[in-house]
Amino acid sequence: MSKFVRIGIGFLCFLGFAFVRFRESELFYDPFLSFFKGYYQQAPLPELDMGKLLLNLGLRYGIHLVLSLLILWVVFLEKGIIKFALLVYAVVFIVLLSLFVYLLKNFEIGETATIFYTRRFLIQPLVICILLPAFFYYRKVNT
Repeated sequence: MSKFVRIGIGFLCFLGFAFVRFRESELFYDPFLSFFKGYYQQAPLPELDMGKLLLNLGLRYGIHLVLSLLILWVVFLEKGIIKFALLVYAVVFIVLLSLFVYLLKNFEIGETATIFYTRRFLIQPLVICILLPAFFYYRKVNT
């Protein structure tokens, strides 16, 4: 694959992240979008459909996963890195989604920060921001 094609694919992936971010309210069910824009520190949680919310969080996480794996592939072109990244993404998703459900089920007014940041890790492509420099460092040390 030529360097020009790789750069183009990487750029399209970043455009994909931006598209998901700017169209999130139209693409996904997430009652927390408006909840966290208001005065939420002392507010009760909004009414939500738990199944629909979890499905949409998973869908959004999956879109970020695919875009992130494409970025890792065009940068490194190594199957081992992709396999390890997929494992990391799976573990992060299981842990964060479990924590998110636990926090929602055991919510008390005034304890929104943990829900906010757990949800943030699920809906934003933050894992790639950790993995990309980590793999660059790994490659630098092991070459």
